[in-house]
Amino acid sequence: MRREAGWFGEEEPELVYIAGRLKDATRLEELLTAAGIDYGVEADEFEGGFIFRRTRTGAFFYVRTGNAAEARRVMADHGYRPAEGAG
Repeated sequence: MRREAGWFGEEEPELVYIAGRLKDATRLEELLTAAGIDYGVEADEFEGGFIFRRTRTGAFFYVRTGNAAEARRVMADHGYRPAEGAG
């Protein structure tokens, strides 16, 4: 279920995915919600493109660290390439 930033409290949320398209973000929200995984999402900028690099805006998906492995498994099972863990 989608949560507000305050829901994470003092815990540092873990980035699991950056959606560059609204279609991908919407589908991922549905998948995480159906799997019972709480997540936060916020818009932010990232660099994209292979030949011509440019700054784009995307949806950054975060989960609690304890849920990161399960979120990544669900995403991989549905064709998403999850962001790698910081650790």
